[in-house]
Amino acid sequence: MNVNSTISRLVFFTLLIAGMSQRTLAQDPHFSQFYAAPLQMNPAQTGVFSGEYRFTANYRTQNYAILGNQSYRSIAASFEGRRSVGRDDYYSLGVAILRDQVGESKFSQSRAVFSGSYLKNLGGGGRRGSGQFLVGGAQLGLGQWTYDWNNLWFSEQFFVDDVNRQAFINYGSSSGENLNLMETDLFLEFNAGVLYYNVIDEDNSFYLGGAMHHLTEPNVSFLEDQAEKLHRRWVAQTGGEIGLTRELSLLPALAVMGQGSSFMGIGGLNLRYNNHDWREVAIRAGLWGRIANQDVKGMGMDAVVVSAILEMERWQFGLSYDITTSDLSSANNSRGAFELSLIYVHPSKERFKVICPKF
Repeated sequence: MNVNSTISRLVFFTLLIAGMSQRTLAQDPHFSQFYAAPLQMNPAQTGVFSGEYRFTANYRTQNYAILGNQSYRSIAASFEGRRSVGRDDYYSLGVAILRDQVGESKFSQSRAVFSGSYLKNLGGGGRRGSGQFLVGGAQLGLGQWTYDWNNLWFSEQFFVDDVNRQAFINYGSSSGENLNLMETDLFLEFNAGVLYYNVIDEDNSFYLGGAMHHLTEPNVSFLEDQAEKLHRRWVAQTGGEIGLTRELSLLPALAVMGQGSSFMGIGGLNLRYNNHDWREVAIRAGLWGRIANQDVKGMGMDAVVVSAILEMERWQFGLSYDITTSDLSSANNSRGAFELSLIYVHPSKERFKVICPKF
């Protein structure tokens, strides 16, 4: 390999790392509306909803102000159903998919898993609509990372016209690089989690959970005969509902997670208003803060998130906006990320409904 080729390789990987920003250093994508992406957070949240089956979809675009059409885009979806075991316990099965893509190289992470859980009734409910549950869940599936090298250019494809002194890139010429491998091998995804919750009454509840993702630490190297493990990601979560009046309640929540050397925490609350004259319609407005380790500066505030949610009898629509507060705010004018969430819950026909908290 000549000097130019070596330089081009160094420049390529430097730009690649710089372009991925702090979020990709944590490797796994995340959603600011983590409470509306249950199977992406914790396998033990499979089946924890009041209904027969649930469909969830999430969409996030990040740093559009900097990257334009090459900005981060994350799409997730899940479907799950639940059945009773006797009168008090339940099991749930479902599927979840995730795809995340960014940049000219179209670097993407894709995964699809089967998800299952068992909901054990611990009793303790002294009144109607109350109770405690302990849930254990696991996910098993496949994942893959991909690039499109054809959208990248190297120094040997950069030319200067000596006549008019104009520079141009010739994508048709040889890059001088041997970059034929554009995808990793399919790797095994194995995740597990646990969740405890206590529903005191219709407007008061508490939950606490944790999960571990990528338990097998699979190899995600793009280079043949090389090993680059995908670090385990741990997640801890807590939250609940605090009733204020007949119409108003607070839904605080906190989620912290770490992967390799990366750490992130997001916490805040939604204020929920439910006018019972509207039947099953409610609205929420929320304010959240996210912290993360910011390279050499260490831990710091990364973004402030504002959210709004509309609840209907079977549907829940959510949107949120990330206002960047880190050093990146000077580059993106504090315009961080926009996110949408959609949840559909089909009502259960069973006489005894599952008691679940609001997330």
